[in-house]
Amino acid sequence: MKHIFTVENDGFVGAYYGGPADSKKAMIIMLGDSSTDRMAACGAKWFIKNGCHALAMSSDKKDYGHHNYPLERFGKAIEFLKSRGIEKIGIGGASTTGMLALVAASYYPEITLTIAMSPSDFIMEGFYRDGKDGAVERPGDNESSVSWQGKPLPYLPYAYRHPEYWEMLIKEAKEGGDKVAARKMFDESERRHPVQEEEKIKVENIHGKIVFVGAEDDVLWDTCKYIRRMEERLSQKPHDSSFESLLYEHGTHFVFPQSMLKKMLPISSGSLVKFMFRAGREYPEQCLETRKDIDRKLTQILREW
Repeated sequence: MKHIFTVENDGFVGAYYGGPADSKKAMIIMLGDSSTDRMAACGAKWFIKNGCHALAMSSDKKDYGHHNYPLERFGKAIEFLKSRGIEKIGIGGASTTGMLALVAASYYPEITLTIAMSPSDFIMEGFYRDGKDGAVERPGDNESSVSWQGKPLPYLPYAYRHPEYWEMLIKEAKEGGDKVAARKMFDESERRHPVQEEEKIKVENIHGKIVFVGAEDDVLWDTCKYIRRMEERLSQKPHDSSFESLLYEHGTHFVFPQSMLKKMLPISSGSLVKFMFRAGREYPEQCLETRKDIDRKLTQILREW
């Protein structure tokens, strides 16, 4: 039976799924719209199968929007895991939460394994998914995606405001034959506002091992470019971590381990990738091989951690 956490009672929104009785390792995971939805639950099962306890976290009970998310919530989650006798704590996220995993790990030295799938190397502007004016997503009003000690962290502002923001994302997706796309928008955001030092994720402050995962054909943003910039940053700044980059030509934005994706969608895991992204339709075998390789390598990394 999973343990549910609320901000009011515990200081964060999450669900603890448990793990192997003899394990002293735990992963904080951020997958899906909710810490209790199928995506989070299946992600938790995958990590449990690989020898870890699993604690899922989310912005709210059911909300994928991120705006001034307090990093202190990770501190509360870490306290809980320590109270359970956990000795090794890792964190994992995908897409926006891949970014969030890196930021959290840069603030909490207790985290010694960071898995960032399709991340950015900068803090994103905050965004809402509240359906305002019929838009699925919209940027916040001068809000960062994350905050620390009550203050929003510096962020890369989006190139467009509401309602143009969502209109441009629809246009880009339609032109590329994808269900969702934002790569051109992020490129335009950087053209208008080159990323400043204060907006960059301080990956050199992360401890333990960092695993970056990305595909060149990602149409949400140019994650491989961002990962290479983080590699360069780590080569230039003192740090006590090790890092490994799993970069692929084909894989789309969904660079999940194949067996994890199959848990989430037992019958149609490959079909979802094809439905969402043109690259998934044009290169299905290559995308599948990418996910299988990620599965093998992350499983080995968790075993060695």
